[in-house]
Amino acid sequence: MKIARLSLVVGLLFALTGCSTIAGMVIKLDDGEKNWIIVDDATRDGANFTFSEVHIDGNGWLVMHPFEDGKPNGDIYVGATYVEDGDNRTVDIMLDHEPAPGDMYIVMLHRDVNENQVFDFVFVDAVNVMDKAVFEGRTMIAHAIAAP
Repeated sequence: MKIARLSLVVGLLFALTGCSTIAGMVIKLDDGEKNWIIVDDATRDGANFTFSEVHIDGNGWLVMHPFEDGKPNGDIYVGATYVEDGDNRTVDIMLDHEPAPGDMYIVMLHRDVNENQVFDFVFVDAVNVMDKAVFEGRTMIAHAIAAP
């Protein structure tokens, strides 16, 4: 379990530079051709973030992980909202607390693997939770963002 957490944290640490290594594989954090999150125009009202467009190939989740002590914490998530296969417009995600402007988060996509519309954030191996992160090749569909 500690290896899983360390791997996820190390992976998210490199989010600011856009690259990481997990199990010896170089991972890039960005949008893909079939999956993306528009983050440039994200807004916030209290603890509610709004993203103008989220596109996912298959049903899944838009998830936010916090930064703590200047580093991403992949052990926890502070908000998740269900997104359906295809294009989703004006996607709201409510965090469990109201952030200060500039607080950092990782926003990313997770696939609803068992299609039960419940976010299953349970580690199943060294780096993956049950509802796995969405990848296109070596690109994890994720971005580091600051709270507006």
